[in-house]
Amino acid sequence: MNGSAPPAEAGDERLQLRLDRDGACFHGGLALPILDALAGVLAKWPDGRAGTRIAGGAGLARLLGPEAPVGARLAELAGLPVRPVRAVLFDKNDRADWSLGWHQDRTIAVRAEADLPGFGPWTVKQGICHVEPPFALSEGMLTVRIHLDPVDAGNAPLLIVPGSHRLGRIAVADVDAIVARAPVFSCLADTGDVWIYRTPILHASHAARPGRRRRVLQVDYAAGDLPAPLEWLGI
Repeated sequence: MNGSAPPAEAGDERLQLRLDRDGACFHGGLALPILDALAGVLAKWPDGRAGTRIAGGAGLARLLGPEAPVGARLAELAGLPVRPVRAVLFDKNDRADWSLGWHQDRTIAVRAEADLPGFGPWTVKQGICHVEPPFALSEGMLTVRIHLDPVDAGNAPLLIVPGSHRLGRIAVADVDAIVARAPVFSCLADTGDVWIYRTPILHASHAARPGRRRRVLQVDYAAGDLPAPLEWLGI
């Protein structure tokens, strides 16, 4: 496929990353068995947007649940049952392209707002309630990125700082200094490849080059329920 990343082979740097040590791990071709079904489910959501929150798709929950390849791998890595709690389709293309500065993902999607200690501030994105939970909750989550297009160095790969998930909640004012003194890893991928991250890992990405398209389905997974009355939005 033109512009695709090379397949993973012995010695591939991607295969050297470990989830607990580095905060990321690569699984080549893990989503290939579900790609056609994913395309069918995602077709009902508008394309060409910077980020589309996906909710209310029963078919998606089945494809990403514990009986499917991605969900089963997540449960194996986590060592306990996990379930998908938020999904976002990112589509970088000539109509909607952007760069993403260095940051940690800190918000979760829930069904409705509730006043609970440690949860806040609150925001609404595409009609969905989001909140920043206590950081310990985010530290227990996993984020999956399923690549629907090949991602080489010119097609906006996710950039990560390996090991940064172990630094706790990083103040915004400290992010640039941490990135400046740390190695940065480019998460290249081919269609059907999957990257799995510890949710708090520092990450960023550049805009895609003109004429390129980069679609990624990003899914957050968590174990257990939120404190009542909060409920995960789910997918």
